[in-house]
Amino acid sequence: MQLTDPMTYLAVCARQSVEHQLFTFAAKAGDILRFATIDRIGRNAEGELSGFQRPQVAAHIREIRDYLEKPNAVLPNAIVVAFIDGVTVAERGGTAMLTIDVSDGAPGLVVDGQQRLSALAELDRDFEVFVSALICRDEAELRRQFVLINNTKPLPKSLIYELLPTVDDLPPRMARRSTAAAITSRLNTEKTALHGYIKQHTMPDGKIADTIIQKVLMESLTNGVMRELIAMPKGEDKCVRLVSNFFDAVKRVFPLDWHGHKPATSRLLHGAGIQALGDVMEVLAQRSDARSIDDFEEGLLCLRGRTAWTSGEWEFGDEIKRWNSLQNLNHDVALLKHYLVGIVKSDLRRRAREGSEAPQAGAASA
Repeated sequence: MQLTDPMTYLAVCARQSVEHQLFTFAAKAGDILRFATIDRIGRNAEGELSGFQRPQVAAHIREIRDYLEKPNAVLPNAIVVAFIDGVTVAERGGTAMLTIDVSDGAPGLVVDGQQRLSALAELDRDFEVFVSALICRDEAELRRQFVLINNTKPLPKSLIYELLPTVDDLPPRMARRSTAAAITSRLNTEKTALHGYIKQHTMPDGKIADTIIQKVLMESLTNGVMRELIAMPKGEDKCVRLVSNFFDAVKRVFPLDWHGHKPATSRLLHGAGIQALGDVMEVLAQRSDARSIDDFEEGLLCLRGRTAWTSGEWEFGDEIKRWNSLQNLNHDVALLKHYLVGIVKSDLRRRAREGSEAPQAGAASA
């Protein structure tokens, strides 16, 4: 048999959805790797998402392999492989004959079981496992199945969230985060103030956790300024620009606390600081209609000299905390939010009073 010859399997059919065909059959690991690939998630030069699997975890694979090398080892969990094309199905009642065309390479993609399959490939003996073959109508449907199948398993949430914008027809809970995840990815990959700063599954060198940025965005999209912006024409563009302009202003006002730092050395890039700044952005955007970098900078100047991002102490009324004792905990985040927002609101009120008094002074002198 040639490596490019069609591969044929007798499978059992499962009737679960009118939109999908699902079959189960047994195959050796080496044969599975002939008709299926592990398409690991990454980004191309333009920053576009490709693939959807997590990177290999060497220690986990070794543990599985060590177990499977034992003569009494069993592996009841099936490897889930999705196909878009390359498979011919001849059904015979409750069974079917699957013919997989591998002449142009492996047409299948591993949706679940990456680590198990990698471990199986390292064994020196034949070991058959069950394969659940799912035939999807297109790649979008394939990605959707990957997200839904893996959402209940302990995959990195960062990976799941990064994939959400590429998937349609999601449950409401996941759909709400999808918009925030899309904006987060654009902030990180496009020319913005946060370009390269956000730590995502595909960009592990980032400094600010993507889940923190998403949390800020989700709050704004639900109850803040972005709730209105996102509903406008090119709403997502407006949201991306708003956040970018705000953090450009943050860099201007606190340059020494931002540049060259990471969360451990500056609470400005820490989860607590980012969440608190998110509330400051909301106050400035909603109460003073700040949109540009200059608008946000003017609103942030009142905080200069009253923060302890990289040294000193925070004076929260009766509670005093060293700069690096602030943690990403609800209590600490609430303290910092209340402190920063209080200063900003007081400054906005002061500027409003001065603005209203100015015409009266001019009229008196006239």
